[in-house]
Amino acid sequence: MQKTDGKISRFLSLILRHEPEKIGLKLDVAGWASIAELKKKCGFDLSTAQLERVVRDNNKQRFAISADGRKIRANQGHSIDIDLGLSATQPPEFLFHGTASKYMGSILKNGLEPQTRQYVHLSNTIDTAISVGSRRGKPIIFQVPALEMHQSGHAFFLAHNGVWLSRSVPSKYLLQIR
Repeated sequence: MQKTDGKISRFLSLILRHEPEKIGLKLDVAGWASIAELKKKCGFDLSTAQLERVVRDNNKQRFAISADGRKIRANQGHSIDIDLGLSATQPPEFLFHGTASKYMGSILKNGLEPQTRQYVHLSNTIDTAISVGSRRGKPIIFQVPALEMHQSGHAFFLAHNGVWLSRSVPSKYLLQIR
C-alpha cells in the first residue's frame, strides 16, 4: 500500500508528536526515533527517499532527520513529554497567536495555555497566525508583547522550524488585533 506525502506527514505528526505507542515505536528523551524501526513498524511501504522528501518539503518544517540520517523527530507540537534541548532565548518585541473565535472566552479568562501540548505556539508574523487560526473556523489574532514578558521572567524557546514556544501567556499580555 502506497500513501501520499500528505498522509505520511499526518501519520508522522501523530506518531512522533502524540502516540508513538500506537505502532510500538520507541522515542528517546529528545523525541528521536530510529528511521529503520519506524519503517518496519509503520504498516505500509515507506522508502527512505519518500521519508526524506516529506521531511524536506513539509511547508511547516514539522520534522527533522538527524545529522547521521538514522533518526527522525518532530520539531515541536508534542503532547508527550519530550526534551527538545532548547535553551531559553530572547524573543522579538512582539509575537502572534492565531486561534479560532470559539476559544475566545477561555483565552480571555485563562490566557493562552498549552492544553494537551507541552507549549503554547507563537509566530513571528500575523500572516502565519492567521493561517493557524483559520484551521478551525474564523481566526482571532492576538499580539503578544514577548520581549516585555521575557523581561518579566517568562521563558521563550525557538524551535528548529522557527515556531516560538512558551509555557503559557497570561491574559494580561494578550492584545486582540483581529
